[in-house]
Amino acid sequence: MRVLGVDPGLTRCGVGIVDGAPGRPLTMHMVGVIRTPAAAPTGERLMAICDQLEAMIREHRPDAVAVERVFSQHNVKSVMGTAQAAGIAMLAATRAGIPVALHTPTEVKAAVTGSGAADKAQVGAMVTRLLRLAAPPKPADAADALALAICHVWRGAALQMRADALAAAAATRVPRPGADRIGAAR
Repeated sequence: MRVLGVDPGLTRCGVGIVDGAPGRPLTMHMVGVIRTPAAAPTGERLMAICDQLEAMIREHRPDAVAVERVFSQHNVKSVMGTAQAAGIAMLAATRAGIPVALHTPTEVKAAVTGSGAADKAQVGAMVTRLLRLAAPPKPADAADALALAICHVWRGAALQMRADALAAAAATRVPRPGADRIGAAR
């Protein structure tokens, strides 16, 4: 499974692609940051992020896109930009026909470090260790994007396997007579 992780932001949007499967070693495919100038109009910044994400998706062909779920912050202006960038990432993936998953920061930290209260340094250290890198990716937005991808490889793939098993079980079930009628007796 190849997952593009997106740590959304208007000034710095972290991106990272991880290949892997639950229980198997992970491999970093690419990592980086999409930067936009703070002085540029918001619409232009969002368009630049979208264009770069769409190009990345075309080039690297991920199986899924994992985006950090935006949560309420005290700085409303900051959370609005983050939410807008997250929406752009979701749009770019959906246009390409790629499934999108949202993961909370706490969920990502817990998946990667074992603690939902881990700090950025701990996340960076574990990303470095899990991907067998020489040093933590810089800036932290890049490491966070890889952490999102790792979280989805482990949790998203497990959820997909469970959903596939449930679908297979449902397909082999023999329906009871009259079970498809509304109000049918049980």
